[in-house]
Amino acid sequence: MARRKKADEMAARVRNLIAMDANGIMRRLEARRDEMFNLFSRLRSREPLLETIDSRYADSAFEQLVHLSEQEQAVVDRYYSSLDEMRWYFTYTEDMPGTAQVNFVKLHKRLEEAYRLLVVTLGPPASVDGARVVDVEVLRREEPEAPSTAKTLTRPQGPRRASPA
Repeated sequence: MARRKKADEMAARVRNLIAMDANGIMRRLEARRDEMFNLFSRLRSREPLLETIDSRYADSAFEQLVHLSEQEQAVVDRYYSSLDEMRWYFTYTEDMPGTAQVNFVKLHKRLEEAYRLLVVTLGPPASVDGARVVDVEVLRREEPEAPSTAKTLTRPQGPRRASPA
């Protein structure tokens, strides 16, 4: 029983570290998106691009990931494979900044899809105060129409008169 609880705690910690890493990467990509391409164009340096997608927990290995279920491992692999595809492109591209930015949009879209699946599967990362960070989108709720309380006026029933012609 204690062994099972410890395994569950370890899996929860691994999930949280992966979720924190992925969340940090996605936040940096969003915050630095325009600036990293301006720097790439001006300095002809790939460093702003590569530093933005740098993983803090790149050294995690099978010994940590083994605590996750097979589905969770597959989702984590999908996210990091998408990230690796972006990293490879930024490292070796000979594209001009405008073309690189267009290709980034495509790669970023794939990474966002993989990230959404990761968050759904692993859960959002814990915040500093211990609460879970939840990325939500406010939707307008449609109120059902209230039944009409207006009375319908009806014509009194009786013989109809012919209209004057």
